[in-house]
This record gives sequence, structure tokens and C-alpha cells, in this order.
Amino acid sequence: MWDYSEKVQDHFFNPRNAGAVAQANATGDVGSLSCGDALRLTLKVNPETDIIEEAGFQTFGCGSAVASSSALTEMVKGMTVDDALKISNQDIADYLDGLPPEKMHCSVMGREALQAAVANYRGEEWKDDHEEGALICKCFAVDAVLIEETIRANNLSTVEEVTFYTKAGGGCSACFEGIEEILNKVMLERDEEEVVAPPPEPVKPAKAPLTNLQRMRRIEHTLEAIRPQLQADRGDIELVEVDFDKKIAFVNLSGACSGCQMAAATLGGVQQRVMEDLGEFIRVLPATEMGKF
Repeated sequence: MWDYSEKVQDHFFNPRNAGAVAQANATGDVGSLSCGDALRLTLKVNPETDIIEEAGFQTFGCGSAVASSSALTEMVKGMTVDDALKISNQDIADYLDGLPPEKMHCSVMGREALQAAVANYRGEEWKDDHEEGALICKCFAVDAVLIEETIRANNLSTVEEVTFYTKAGGGCSACFEGIEEILNKVMLERDEEEVVAPPPEPVKPAKAPLTNLQRMRRIEHTLEAIRPQLQADRGDIELVEVDFDKKIAFVNLSGACSGCQMAAATLGGVQQRVMEDLGEFIRVLPATEMGKF
């Protein structure tokens, strides 16, 4: 589905430093299961020299999330915490000989986990590396400041790229207009042409076409993989119907997930996983919406 470098594949199939570090004195947690990606980075730092002696990771996510986390632990070992903080998300991608554009958010998550771990080591409370701004993407809780800083740091120029790097817009797509406004602002400052960004498809289509039955089974398989995490929070999910002509999968959320304030974020995370596994764009909506389409 995507062109992964040999290094990405190697770090996915043979991850380095998987698991928690024994006697770690630095822990960084970022992401959430409801959004589809989560990472815990643990470090053992020498308090006399501030050198990172050991690093380990535990992640829930795709192969690129595993590879990015594995690469990050290799990169930081032997560094001082100050030098480690200079690592950018692009440095992580470069270490892996590149990531598919759709997976760059995995390297951003690694960078944030490192910042959170260093803050924990120093006894500081880490939230983000920026002041909070207006919430643009409600599905994945991405604010305007993070979007703008990511655009500037990575020289982004399309809504599609912003989605790849931050996941903003990867859910219900209602925030495209807000993302475009931020892009226009940054690009006008660069003296570039104003962006005109059509609604992007978050993922590329699969090379070999699947039958509708195969597509249905793949969606069911993805939901079965997600269910244990939801059940651990006393929730559940089941597939009700799929309209492949309209590219919509209807599901039922039950238990603690039913009526939860985070239900939209949960569905956004489920949609991201389904699209990655299916290899095509498809919306995941509650079954109560079936009569509207």
C-alpha cells in the first residue's frame, strides 16, 4: 500500500528496545487509544551527567509508529537530554531513510514523547511544546497553534500534508476550512501563492482491488483488533452495515462508549485504523446516522 524503506521494515519486524526500561527515571506518554496511536517512552538517565543510558518504548499503532519509536530509542542512547531535545520529527524520518507522507504523524508523536519524558525527568509537567490555541480538529484534539507550528517546521503547503503530519482532518473532515485558513496565513508570509486545497483522501488506494466481501471482512478484522482496547474501558463496537458506493461503514458503539463525550474521537480513531488497513478512504459513522444517507 505504501513504499516503506528497508530501514522502516527492519525496525518494524525487528524493533530495538521494545518494552519498558527497568529502573527508568523518565517516562513520556503521548497519544491515546481512542485516536488510534499511543506511545510510552521510558528512559534511564544518569543524573550526574544527564546522559541517556537506556531507552525503551511501548506503542499502540501502525508499523510506522513501531519503527519510529524503535528508531528514536536508538538515536537518543548516549546523548545528553539537552542534545536529545534537538531531535526533530524530520530527523526521526531521515534516520529511517524516510517515511510515507501519510505516516509522518508517527515521527511527530515520537518527538513529543521525548519532550514529555525529558520534562518528567526534570520534574516538570509537560502538556505540549506550545501554548494552547483554538481547537481546529475536534476528532483528534489538534489546535491551531500545533497546526501552524507543524506547517512552519516541516514547510507544509497543503491540507493533505497537514493531515499526514498531525492527523487533523483525518476524521470527519469538518476542519478543512480551518486548516486552509492557517495554511493561507503561513504561505502568504512566505510570499507564496494562496493554497487551494480540495478535501484530500487521507490514504492511497490499494494496488490490487478487493471484492466487496473481502473489503467487508477486512473492516471486520480491524474492528476485532480494536475491540479489546474498548472492552478494557467497558465499551464495545460492532459493524452494522457498509455502503461501499457512499464509502461509509456504520457501527454501533455500546457500553461505556455509547453516549460518551469522546465518542466522536473514538470513531475518528477507528476510521483512521480502518482506512489504513483497507487502503482506501471510508467514513465510519454511528448506525443512528444510516437514515440520513
